[in-house]
Order: sequence, then structure tokens, then C-alpha cells
Amino acid sequence: MPSVSVALDAAAAILNLVRVLVVEDEIRLSAALKRGLEAEGFAVDVAANGSDGLWLATEQPYVAIVLDIMLPGINGLKVCETLRTKQIWTPILMLTAKDGELDEAEALEIGADDFLSKPFSYLVLVARLRALIRRGAGPRPVTLTVGNVALHPLTRTCTNRGQQIELTGREFAVLEYLMRRADEVVPKADILANVWDFAYEGGDNVVEVHVSALRRKLDSEAIDTIRSGGYRMSRSTR
Repeated sequence: MPSVSVALDAAAAILNLVRVLVVEDEIRLSAALKRGLEAEGFAVDVAANGSDGLWLATEQPYVAIVLDIMLPGINGLKVCETLRTKQIWTPILMLTAKDGELDEAEALEIGADDFLSKPFSYLVLVARLRALIRRGAGPRPVTLTVGNVALHPLTRTCTNRGQQIELTGREFAVLEYLMRRADEVVPKADILANVWDFAYEGGDNVVEVHVSALRRKLDSEAIDTIRSGGYRMSRSTR
């Protein structure tokens, strides 16, 4: 039979798979987030300043990080930027001020995955956090290239065979999601869950509409339809 220490190590490993870091200096808010997320089944670590948050995020494995921008010492933007420079790709949900459009834009440009403006709905925070966790912590290179298509998430631009392609915001999001999962068969349900807001109540035919639009703007063969499966973008050119 395994020893008690081995069993404890296994339990700790399982907890680490659902461990979330909250970096927030508002004591009441961080305490509320900790209680709420623990009730959702997460293990939660809390840091009250940017320096501690950066150290924990660098030294410990997390499935996601909830990171406030306005922090004592190192602010949240610098924490996010430093983690991405270190090639730590843990999904980051930034908390911004109510009128923080510039902060939101900068957060996305330096590598944050999503943001919420204060005050926010706790239900929305949990839903977005779970969506980030489903996406995982894969690398987020500056430029995504699949076949003849190049996508630049920071500048929100796209080229096909070197030619600039104009995309709507939703088309860009669908294409980015498919390119980040290049060579995989991506079910329509996955695209819907990760690109559309959790409150969307329509059918998955909206995915077909946007994929059709992308095919018209790119190449007709840029995105394959997999019968009873979904869609796939292949890295090999044709």
C-alpha cells in the first residue's frame, strides 16, 4: 500500500491542477473572491501586492490568475508583462477600473487573456475564469502563422499570402481560436464556448456563419470542415 506521504503528495498534485492565484490589495474583495472560488472547488492563494503575486506566479503552478491592475509596488500590468517575458503562459484575468478602457487595451496587448471592470458580477467572473481554464496555458506568440495565414493578436491584424485582410472582431476571435489549435479538429461547441459570451443563448449555427465569412475573406480551403466533428486549420500549405 502507498505510504501516507505518497497519498498526501498525490492529493496536493490534484489540488494544484485547480489552484488559482488572486492578486488583489482590497482585503474585503480578495477575501470574498477566495471564499467564493473555494466554494466552486478551487484551491486559492492570495497576494496583496504585485511583488508577492509575481513571486507566487513564478514559483507555483496555477490554472489561472485573477490580477488587479492597481496594486502596491509592482502594478498588475507589469506583473503580467514580466510573466509573459518569462514565458509563463498561465491564463490571466485582469481586474480594471470602471472607466479603464486604456488599461484594458494595454492589458490585452501585453498578454492578458481577459478583463473585467469593477464592480463586476461574481457569476461572470467565474464563467470567464472557467473559459480561460478550458483554453489552457499554451504559448501566445506575437504572430500566429498557419499555412498562408498570419495573425497578429497585439495589432489585431491579419494577412493571407502577404495581403492585408479586414476582419470583424468576432471573425478575428474565431480565427485566432482555430489557429491556436492548428491541426486539431475543433468542435463547434468549443468555438461557441470560448469565443461567445457565456450568456449567449442562440444555436451553434452562428459559428458556421462566421467560418463561412472567414473562408470568403481568406481561401476557400483555409479552414476544413470535418464531418460530424468541427473545423480544422492545417499548418501545411496547399
